Amino acid sequence: MPWSLFMTKSNDKNHASRFLGLAGQVAAGIDADGIERLAAALARLRDDGGRLFLLGVGGSAANCSHAVNDFRKLAGIEAYAPTDNVSELTARTNDEGWDTVFAEWLKVSRASSRDAVLVMSVGGGDVVRNVSPNIVRGLEEAKRRGLKVFGIVGRDGGFTAQVGDEVVLVPTVDSGLITPLVEAFQAVVWHALVSHPALVRAATKWESVAGESGASR
Repeated sequence: MPWSLFMTKSNDKNHASRFLGLAGQVAAGIDADGIERLAAALARLRDDGGRLFLLGVGGSAANCSHAVNDFRKLAGIEAYAPTDNVSELTARTNDEGWDTVFAEWLKVSRASSRDAVLVMSVGGGDVVRNVSPNIVRGLEEAKRRGLKVFGIVGRDGGFTAQVGDEVVLVPTVDSGLITPLVEAFQAVVWHALVSHPALVRAATKWESVAGESGASR
């Protein structure tokens, strides 16, 4: 889509209503059974004592950081995001290159077949187009080590969908709003996971005080 046309649509006074309508279409188009399968796979990972490594860049990296908190605190899964360690991330980028930052992190973490990676990405990685090549290299290393590969990704799922074991695809409903909708629904999907009866171990704050006086404030 030409940038001028995108800006025209984005500046439309009805943009908010249109965006929310598209969000409804995305929600209706997500495979709920896929989320159920992913929840079951994560429960097995936890029961087997495996770790979960979350890989993402840009806005998806921020989502990974938030999700690590929820998987650890609410679901009792030992989870990590390489992008949370900015010193290691930038040192590896500076000294070794951006492409291998996730792969090298998995090596040092001695990731094994008991563990899994969860990719959050708008496109899932595409080495041919040089889009998120670090995710591709990270997944290649994960497969070499026998890790399960999970994902919450958009578009056609990219390399993540090609090699993944359980991948939830956020459908494209508007070619001019792919990134904001995918990154928004990454949060919807992971919150569906950490609140799933198969995974939840601890109540979130407002739910835990629902019966107390003033809980509606």
